[in-house]
Amino acid sequence: MWVITVHSRKNTKMFEFNTEREAREAFENIEGSKVLTEVIYFINPYLALSTV
Repeated sequence: MWVITVHSRKNTKMFEFNTEREAREAFENIEGSKVLTEVIYFINPYLALSTV
């Protein structure tokens, strides 16, 4: 999943995309302070950090 976060003085908006291509296309058209992030989910429990 890809997320674009747009910051302004009064609010923050987040937009989710399924593919990198559509996220990058939208990123080019959005004005303002923005960040493009790839979200990776680790489902394997052996990859999780232990707090014990």
